[in-house]
Amino acid sequence: MVDGSTRRRLLVQAAALAGAALSPAAWTPAVAQTRLADYPFRVGIASGEPEPDGVVLWTRLVVDPQAMDGGMGAAPVRVDWEIAEDEGLRKVVRRGRALAVAEAGHSVHVEVAGLRPDRRYFYRFTAGGHASPVGRTRTAPERDARVDRLRIAYGSCQKYESGFYAAHAHLADEDPDLVLFLGDYIYEKAAAKEAVRYHPPVEARDLASYRQRYAWYKADADLQAAHAAAPWVVMWDDHEVANDYGGDQDRTNPPAALFLQRRAAAYQAYYENMPLRRAVKPVGPDMRLYRAVDWGRLARLAILDDRQFRAPRSCDGQSNGKLIPAACPERSDPKRSLLGERQEAWLSGQLRDTPALWNLLGQQTLMNEVITPDGRVSNDGWDGYAQTRRRILEGWRDHKVSNPVVLGGDVHTFFAADLSLEPGGKPIASEFVGGSISSLGRSREIVQGMMTINPQIRFGDGDTRGYGLVDITARECAVTFRGVENALAPKSPVRDLAKFVVEDGRAGLNNA
Repeated sequence: MVDGSTRRRLLVQAAALAGAALSPAAWTPAVAQTRLADYPFRVGIASGEPEPDGVVLWTRLVVDPQAMDGGMGAAPVRVDWEIAEDEGLRKVVRRGRALAVAEAGHSVHVEVAGLRPDRRYFYRFTAGGHASPVGRTRTAPERDARVDRLRIAYGSCQKYESGFYAAHAHLADEDPDLVLFLGDYIYEKAAAKEAVRYHPPVEARDLASYRQRYAWYKADADLQAAHAAAPWVVMWDDHEVANDYGGDQDRTNPPAALFLQRRAAAYQAYYENMPLRRAVKPVGPDMRLYRAVDWGRLARLAILDDRQFRAPRSCDGQSNGKLIPAACPERSDPKRSLLGERQEAWLSGQLRDTPALWNLLGQQTLMNEVITPDGRVSNDGWDGYAQTRRRILEGWRDHKVSNPVVLGGDVHTFFAADLSLEPGGKPIASEFVGGSISSLGRSREIVQGMMTINPQIRFGDGDTRGYGLVDITARECAVTFRGVENALAPKSPVRDLAKFVVEDGRAGLNNA
């Protein structure tokens, strides 16, 4: 690990190595092409970050997902966009033009403003004589508006090699107001020898290979359908950079400068491939992605980054893989944070000042403490930083936060649980982990064993792939776990696995 002054120097070095050529000042002006021989919207379109007066519209021009440069070469390309009140695009309310440049992976991020709050809109891009599909998006309600309902579809962990994206096809049909994706959008490793389907063989380690990996994933038609169905709010987990990374290290403990160079490339590729605002554009290996989305006075969704700012792993020398003794004193050290001091202070302000009836926390993994039969816990998440979890729970309690609910991912298993300060204590919040889109999970025996030892976990399913559906009204927050019957089948049907209800003013989940 590195000290503060050395870290600042390394950040500057990493920015110079991996990010300097990516700044707008480095873009070379040129005449945009007027025609493209091949269809450039091979990785689809998307929208995201809804505000009461606007959204972000995104696309990335790619003609060959297997090519490191997407098959686009070095020339800039003019991209036109339009947004309308109707799907036929007859009632256009805004239109404009952007430039897709190689230095940004030929990505386009359009921040549309001047729209009406709480409205559905439709949008399309055109470039080089080709038109994209028409996407559906919407604006958020005014922040002080009284809102009757909100539907969020959420998921995580979509390893391309492990299965198909039938879950995304069904998610698109749910007509969500928002899609929340909680990490592991890509997996960085080289292609496996045996897989359900294959991506290019190289491991993603630099900007070109991360760009290639995103293009390969995003060429999937079902994933494109989910992106085109509603605005997305996204957060990364570890595999967007490297397995189990935190701060300036991953499990292989590379030199910090080299890892930060890799992280800079990974963050740049992430920005290029997500519908994010320019305000979060990375500077070298730094990118502030934690934020909140308000849905009138009905709901506030705070989204946390538990990777970039965390302290070094607790009791790492005692670990067997990720597992450490539950008695490890480091994990209960109040000076160690999973989120970092600045992000924790921001979250405390969100809890203290929220006007929302429902306060959702979107974070990457299972927040509950889970102890193994031999008295161990994982040091890759909240259990390695127990005081961070305690401070959030105490904040909900002390600020009398209305109806806190946690949404999670990462562990490839559906879990429903209550959160309390002490084992068997009074619930302060409820937690719902939405399984995985395609990544393989835990066996039934392992999940049942976890639930036996950790009775606060009320439901678990590691055999089924799928997503969560959250329906919020003034009376209740209903969470439905939706699972595909077979993630190895491209057109698998979907079914309800379980449904839970949290009632307004009553902490703790109930079966619906």
